Amino acid sequence: MEGVLTPEIWIAVAEKTGIAALRRTTRDEPDYDKLMRGRLAILDQHGLKLSDIQAVIGTLDPLPGAKGFLDELRSLVQVIILSDTFEQFAAPLLRKLAWPTLLCHRLVVENDRITGYQLRVPEQKQKAVAALKLLNYRVISAGDSFNDTAMLGEADVGFLFRAPQNVKDRFPQFRPVDEYDELLRLIRDAMA
Repeated sequence: MEGVLTPEIWIAVAEKTGIAALRRTTRDEPDYDKLMRGRLAILDQHGLKLSDIQAVIGTLDPLPGAKGFLDELRSLVQVIILSDTFEQFAAPLLRKLAWPTLLCHRLVVENDRITGYQLRVPEQKQKAVAALKLLNYRVISAGDSFNDTAMLGEADVGFLFRAPQNVKDRFPQFRPVDEYDELLRLIRDAMA
């Protein structure tokens, strides 16, 4: 979701708070647990609460063209967004995208303080794609980060969408795409 359809939430929080260390995302750090443990420590150190993050998220809009792309895509196929975001973060952005189906993780929160996180299952994106394929669905996927590459590899067809150069360099087997119109065309071609 983030980086493909919506802005990166943690980067927006970093910009609002001035805490540069929160700019790190799965585009920078392939180890999600290490990334999240670091984020939680920073939140704790600075006294940032869930409500502080939700206030920032409430100011965000989908990326330009994302809603139109998603609407057109949903007119062609069923769309499921697999994300490493959290249920407590997603609702304001999902509302602006007309409530697409999202499968993601959950934060552990005590008195507005984020104390941990619960993954659905490890490698949930890859496992969700594998489960859909077991149901005889053809799966076409797109992502932008290290944490998307197992999903892209599991899918019948996978694209890197607006991925940074370090991800493209490490995973040249996935076709890079930078515009929604081109991604929509490639998805249509893959469906044929």
